[in-house]
Amino acid sequence: MNDENMELDQNETSQAAEAADGASEALDDLDAKLAALEQELETTKQDVLYAHAETQNVRRRMEKELADARAYAATSFARDILSVADNLGRALDSIPAELREDDKFKALVVGLEATGREVESVFSRHGIEKVKALGEMLDPNLHQAMVELPSDEVPGTIVQEMQAGYRIKDRLLRPALVGVAKKPE
Repeated sequence: MNDENMELDQNETSQAAEAADGASEALDDLDAKLAALEQELETTKQDVLYAHAETQNVRRRMEKELADARAYAATSFARDILSVADNLGRALDSIPAELREDDKFKALVVGLEATGREVESVFSRHGIEKVKALGEMLDPNLHQAMVELPSDEVPGTIVQEMQAGYRIKDRLLRPALVGVAKKPE
């Protein structure tokens, strides 16, 4: 019976060792699955953070585009209206002094001048302003040199403005067409 007991003890011991090995393998599998799940969770967290950042970037970009659209919506119309303002200015400049004083034309001149002031007022309300040119140094971002004129001014100084330039807020609508000083020969 001792031999049988010993055999049973050895069987039980070997079964217990096998069970312990099985439990150890099961724990190792669970640890591996847990590590894989933790890695997947970390990857998912990173993906969520990236998606959130991308959403924020898209939102900011859309807000900027919307603000630009609001600020510069009238750009095309403003460019078209500039020629009307130029023609009105030329009409006023072409009226001789004696006609300005003539009672028959005085009301017409006053009306044209009032219209000119109203155009300037509308431009101002919509952020449209003239580009300064005369006496300034040529800035290729604001001015377009059309001719070089001999002058005692510093070379590169604008001495003649052929057509006014305009900007809307911080964007150029139309460059000023100018004559630039050069050294006399």
